[in-house]
Amino acid sequence: MTMRSQDFNALRKIIGRFSRARILVVGDLILDEFMWGTVSRISPEAPVPVVWVKRESFMPGGACNVASNLTGAGAKTSLMGVIGDDERGAILKGELESKGIDTSGIIADEMRQTTLKTRVVAHHQQVVRIDRENVEPLREHLVSKMAVLIREKLKSADALIIEDYGKGVITPRLLREVVPHAKRLKRIVAVDPKEEHFAYYRGVTVITPNVHEAAKASGVEIKNNDALFEAGGKILRKIGCRIALVTLGENGMCVFQTNAPAKHIPTIAQEVFDVSGAGDTVIAVYTLALVSGADPIQAAHLANCAAGIVVGKIGTATVNPEELVERVRLETSKAQKSKFAARPGLNIETT
Repeated sequence: MTMRSQDFNALRKIIGRFSRARILVVGDLILDEFMWGTVSRISPEAPVPVVWVKRESFMPGGACNVASNLTGAGAKTSLMGVIGDDERGAILKGELESKGIDTSGIIADEMRQTTLKTRVVAHHQQVVRIDRENVEPLREHLVSKMAVLIREKLKSADALIIEDYGKGVITPRLLREVVPHAKRLKRIVAVDPKEEHFAYYRGVTVITPNVHEAAKASGVEIKNNDALFEAGGKILRKIGCRIALVTLGENGMCVFQTNAPAKHIPTIAQEVFDVSGAGDTVIAVYTLALVSGADPIQAAHLANCAAGIVVGKIGTATVNPEELVERVRLETSKAQKSKFAARPGLNIETT
């Protein structure tokens, strides 16, 4: 389902309302560290390159990247999660605050270390990644503290985004306490899932699995269109959600809704430099669009356009409203000029 030329004004108005939205993001907070350098020799100690580090940089990752995407798109964003009471936690919090993200709900736990993913990059090639993290579930008193803070912040939020990277913050008890409360307040609840945790998410509004997560959650081996549609229907019934947005990589995305036919949104032709963080952009823009008055299909078109922008940038990137409007203009213009364009279809056959 491609965008039509007459869609542009409607989508532009939706983007224009992004700045009114107030979104609460809850999930696993990650600091991405990059060490940039060069290689001129192999180590005499082992057959590995010696990287001469010339500079370091930091970038908010995990749920922090979703918050960055929301803020970059114009929304007022609050972020909740847990960091360690350490230097890396202070760096992460400072990076978030520099972007204008409300960090008042972030809890520092002296018993945990801040999740840190260090990437060593030489000549634009990643040499190694080093992960330092705790993945144990939060201690009960921290779950209680988070639940109280979330319920309080939901009073002034339009939607709740749950980012589950499996690092221990998103637990069944936490969701039992906050999801029903959000529903009573008539707030949209969107989840970027961890595939092992699908049983946790029952009752949310939107879930955004990729095709591999959808296959695992539904128990359907997704090799073709029919299997995809079967999997989408099973996820809707299993989770009890209103919308399942299944991302398909180079094949775009597919929107499944209760009491409505599935809609395929083909990918946007784009030179891809880096796909990291594209899923964070999708859930951020999709939720923001719903809050701003989009229907589920309009929201998918906007999320698809936003993802097309960020994969054309290096690193975990964000999109601003002006870029998104211009991309929507380009895509609707293409539709107007090419009335005989080929009918989009899925190509997910595997061997």
